Amino acid sequence: MPTLNACIKKGRKYDQVLDGARTVFLRDGYEGASVDDIAREAGVSKATLYSYFPDKRLLFLEVARHECARQADAAVELTDMTAPPRDVLTAAARRITGFSTSDFGQRMFRVCVAESDRFPELGRAFYDSGPLLVRRRLADYMRTAAARGDLVIPDIDLAADQFAELCKAGIHAKLIFGAAACSKEDIERTIEGAVDMFLARYGARAA
Repeated sequence: MPTLNACIKKGRKYDQVLDGARTVFLRDGYEGASVDDIAREAGVSKATLYSYFPDKRLLFLEVARHECARQADAAVELTDMTAPPRDVLTAAARRITGFSTSDFGQRMFRVCVAESDRFPELGRAFYDSGPLLVRRRLADYMRTAAARGDLVIPDIDLAADQFAELCKAGIHAKLIFGAAACSKEDIERTIEGAVDMFLARYGARAA
C-alpha cells in the first residue's frame, strides 16, 4: 500500500471531500462505503475525488488521521505544563472520555477494528494518529511534572498508557458492545477514579 501522504493531493475541495467521506464511512463502514456515495455526499465529481485521493484506503486513513490529530491537538491546548498534576490529568481525562464516549469515537473504533484483519495498516494508522499521540503528549507532561518533583514515575511510557486505560474503565466496553448506556455520573465517576488512582500510585507523596 502507498504511504499515507504519498498520493494525496491537497487543494480547494480537500476539506469538502474529507467531510463527505467522514459522513459516509461512519454511516456505512469502510467496506460498505462507495466512492459514488462519498462523491455525492461531498458535492464533488468522482473525478475530483480521485484527483485528491486515488485510493479509497488512503481516503479512509486520512479521515481517521485528521480527526484523531484534531482530538489530540485539542487535548494539548488545554494542557498547561506548569499546572498541578490533578488539574492536567482531570482535563486530559475529560478529553479522553469525551472522545471515547462520542458517537464519532465509537463508530471510528468499530470501523477500524472491523477492517484491521483485512487491512492491518488501517488499525496501525488509527493507533499512530490517535492513541499514540495522546500517550506521547501525556508522557511529555508527566516527564515535566516528574522533573519538578510533582510526580514520581519510574516508567513514563507505561504510566501514560495506564492513565489512558484508567479513563476507559467502566464505560468503554459497555458502549462498544452496546451493553449499557453511560450517564454523566458514570463518566464523572470514571474520571475522578482514574485521577485518584493514578496520583495514589505516582503522586509525589506516594513515593
